[in-house]
Amino acid sequence: MAFEGLADRLQSTIKKITGKGKVSEQDVKEMTREVRLALLEADVNFKVVKDLIKRIKERAVGQEVMESLTPGQQVIKVVKEELTALMGGEQSKIAVADRPPTVIMMVGLQGAGKTTTTGKLANLLRKKHNRSPLLVACDVYRPAAIKQLKTLGSQLDMPVYSLGTEANPVDIATQALEKAKADHHDYVIIDTAGRLHIDTDLMGELSEIKAQVKPDEIFLVVDSMTGQDAVNVAESFNEQLDITGVILTKLDGDTRGGAALSIKAVTDKPIKFAGMGEKLDQLEPFHPERMASRILGMGDVLSLIEKAQENVDEKQAKELEEKMRTMSFTFDDFLEQMGQVRNMGPLDELINMLPGANKMKGLKNAQLDEKQISQVEAIIQSMTKKERQEPDIINASRKKRIAKGSGTNVSQVNRLLKQFSEMKKMMKQMTNMQKGKKAKGMKFPFM
Repeated sequence: MAFEGLADRLQSTIKKITGKGKVSEQDVKEMTREVRLALLEADVNFKVVKDLIKRIKERAVGQEVMESLTPGQQVIKVVKEELTALMGGEQSKIAVADRPPTVIMMVGLQGAGKTTTTGKLANLLRKKHNRSPLLVACDVYRPAAIKQLKTLGSQLDMPVYSLGTEANPVDIATQALEKAKADHHDYVIIDTAGRLHIDTDLMGELSEIKAQVKPDEIFLVVDSMTGQDAVNVAESFNEQLDITGVILTKLDGDTRGGAALSIKAVTDKPIKFAGMGEKLDQLEPFHPERMASRILGMGDVLSLIEKAQENVDEKQAKELEEKMRTMSFTFDDFLEQMGQVRNMGPLDELINMLPGANKMKGLKNAQLDEKQISQVEAIIQSMTKKERQEPDIINASRKKRIAKGSGTNVSQVNRLLKQFSEMKKMMKQMTNMQKGKKAKGMKFPFM
């Protein structure tokens, strides 16, 4: 998870102050010292840390905290609000041109994930906003970049405009804009050239493209794993191009969080999107408040709900509810539900969105459950249609066949059958409770 080290450190620090009926200036001083060390270890810019700690300290020993009924909780509220403000305060939405197409320039150094992010952004615009983007291959110095963008276009079934490696990038961008107008595309996303480092030639070319196509957005793509280097890159690009926003890639990795917490303060430009995985649907709008909540262990329920709404079919959910009530829930239904949960993203990522999940025993190592889920799927898929509908018919010889077909053993098959049976009993008890009957010994078999 992003910010894992920082999150653990901050949460243990503020936990000491949470339940206090009274908070002294000394308590605040000790807490802010720990917060300062945690932020510096997370590679947050020194000046940014200094300013943040000053604001937290001023507010935490102020009237709003000291005279409140729950001063400990008020201090945490102050820390959350200041972290949120540091990352931009509120979500910064993508610009829309008065007259289409909206033009977006993607800029950044080589290796930051710019070309892949171009495809992800196009996918997000089409999926969430029903837009029709045109991708433009302007990185003529790296033939692999053009090929990669065309491959992404093919995977997404989306057009890519390219004039090959011999054409001038400024001409490519200009002609692509005319093509987009003619074909009624409402977004043009230009994948520009990158370098291993910032140089005059690169900035000159990007400035020329900017002058010709007058983009509505200039997104700088930076690798969040590079910490303060990402912040320095952002500062340089912003000085020379006046970027409009930042897209952080690899925010799902083991990143210390310095880039996300420093970039807005250093450049005064918002983080607009965050890459949360390698798949083409793993680019998300950046919500400062939600990220602050996750860092402080308060979860991110809104993002979890949005993921569920995107991936769970409402009609299927109603049918499932009816099956649960009538006790006709089968292994086929179970498999379908597991598939929908899988589509929402990695288990550990979903669990980290739950408030206090990091404190629950067994949940911190939830990635281990991914293997168990795959085993469960393999066992169910090795059953016949009749066995999935009527698991009671599964005898010893059938169990051996299922175990062999799924690459598991008979004890694992037995465990799943037992858990499924207990789950159905639990559903019956819950139904009885709704009818006013008392349920005895109800427990969830997977916990």
